[in-house]
This record gives sequence, structure tokens and C-alpha cells, in this order.
Amino acid sequence: MTKRCGWVKMNNPLYVAYHDEEWGKPLHDDQKLFELLCMETYQAGLSWETILNKRQAFREAFHFYDAQKIVQMTDADLDALLDNPNIVRNKMKIYATRDNAQAFLAVQKQFGSFNDYIWSFVDFKMIDNQITNYKEAPTKTELSETMSKALKKQGFKFVGPVCVYSFLEAAGLINDHENDCDWK
Repeated sequence: MTKRCGWVKMNNPLYVAYHDEEWGKPLHDDQKLFELLCMETYQAGLSWETILNKRQAFREAFHFYDAQKIVQMTDADLDALLDNPNIVRNKMKIYATRDNAQAFLAVQKQFGSFNDYIWSFVDFKMIDNQITNYKEAPTKTELSETMSKALKKQGFKFVGPVCVYSFLEAAGLINDHENDCDWK
């Protein structure tokens, strides 16, 4: 029998696929890293399942996370998204996506790639935590607090240390799969 981390909601195929195909796998594609960071910012105060269920609509609303296109979105474009029932209609989060696209492009220019910038925080090596039960995993660490401050200094929004820790797990910079998970 397949063993997955205890947080996986088995009744939601999107959740299962996210765990099996994405979560905790080292990610190095700038655009996918940007999408994942945006998704984590949307989650603030909501469940991850809500965000996963709205993922495709978010992709369509934000030009499949093409940062060049997002920074060109006008206030009117962003305000129009407030009428889209298929995404989280939080004005601050929607506007933060454009702010974050601007910061993302600036980081790419300054550091060569977003990937290089993000992975430099872990010396380009995954941190493999030994988690017996997902409830033991921290929600934030000194690393996520450091990265949160650095991202905010770069101009990113909605990137508190808890959000950043979730991003680090999701993007595979930190492996918090349970030790007996088949995807460890």
C-alpha cells in the first residue's frame, strides 16, 4: 500500500497529485518558483486546498505567471479580477501579485535568476528534515525568517516567515516529507 504524508487529503485528487508530483521536489524553474510563491501568498489565512482548487483560474488570471505580462496589468485589470469568483478576491493579494512580479524581475536582473537567489539561502542544497509526523514540522524557522526579511527588502508582499517556510517546503528547498512517506 502506498504511504503518503499524513496531511494529504486523499479525497481530493488535486491534493494527492500535488503531494506526489510537486511538493518537496527541488524546483529550479524561475517561472514555476514565482507561481509557487504567489500561491503561498494567496493562502495566507486560507486553506491550501482552497488555493489548489483555484490554481488553474489563478494561472489564467495572471497570464500563467509571466511576470513581464503581470507588471503591465493596470489597476483596472487588477480590479476586474475582484469580480472573478474562481480566484481569491482579496484586493491586497491581487495587487501584491503585480508588486511581486516587479520584485521578481528585479531579483532576476540583480542575481541572474530567481532560482539562484532563492537557492543561495540553503547553499544550493536541500535541507532534509527527519519528520516522523507532519505535525512535528515547524511552521517557521530562522531560515524562513531570514528569507522573509530579504524578500520584503526586495519589495515582495505577503511573504511572512510562515508563508516563506511553506514555500521552502513546496519548492523542495526543505524536505519535510514524513520519513515513512514513499516520496521521501
